[in-house]
Amino acid sequence: MQDKVVVVIGATGGIGAAVTQKLLSKGAKLVLAARDSQKLNALVSGLDASEKHKIITVTCDITNPSQVESLMEKAIANFGKIDVLINAAGAGILKQYNHLTPEDLDAMLNVNLKGSFYTCQSAAKYMKEQKSGHICNIIGILGKHSMAMASAYCAAKFGVVGFSKCMADELKRFGIKFTLFYFGGVDTPFWDTISLKVDRTKMLSAQTAAEAILFALSAEPQAVPMEINIQPESHLFF
Repeated sequence: MQDKVVVVIGATGGIGAAVTQKLLSKGAKLVLAARDSQKLNALVSGLDASEKHKIITVTCDITNPSQVESLMEKAIANFGKIDVLINAAGAGILKQYNHLTPEDLDAMLNVNLKGSFYTCQSAAKYMKEQKSGHICNIIGILGKHSMAMASAYCAAKFGVVGFSKCMADELKRFGIKFTLFYFGGVDTPFWDTISLKVDRTKMLSAQTAAEAILFALSAEPQAVPMEINIQPESHLFF
């Protein structure tokens, strides 16, 4: 990862922050994006001061295509390329289908589906020009298996799987890889606003998720780790 340019979407979240620390320790140059500038500043303040010249932060709402395009332009302006895109942003609403409001559905589709599409679309434009790149979409297990009370969330995440596989087919001749990550429950702040009662002590750690992402990015050039599925030991074998 030495001097690879990595754009981390949702850098202030649990998985985003964990993978940021690991990538920086491996010598990567980082473009850290999130909606909250204060959280971005707090994240950077906790990183190795001697490596901060390798980091830029960009406040970005990924549901706004023009802001996404500006983010990628800043990455290019500062570092000259985009080697990796990591989509670690996400939001969750878990309700019975008949209690979901139009606003709930819009929120799930805008952040989880449209936002991920916009970032992939924009980053891929630059990756095509350089004929290389790696896009990592953190889907979660609910992009592969359904769950009661998760109809809106699953709709968005299943959609990310669909467009990711289509884009992978279109872009492989340009040397662009896609890896989809189907993590089971990960103990991150994602769950802080979820009303559903869950036992977070049995979840995966953000560090485990970050290690899996680093493994995919460190694969030999001809290898394409297309899907990685990691579940807590309490889960069934999917």
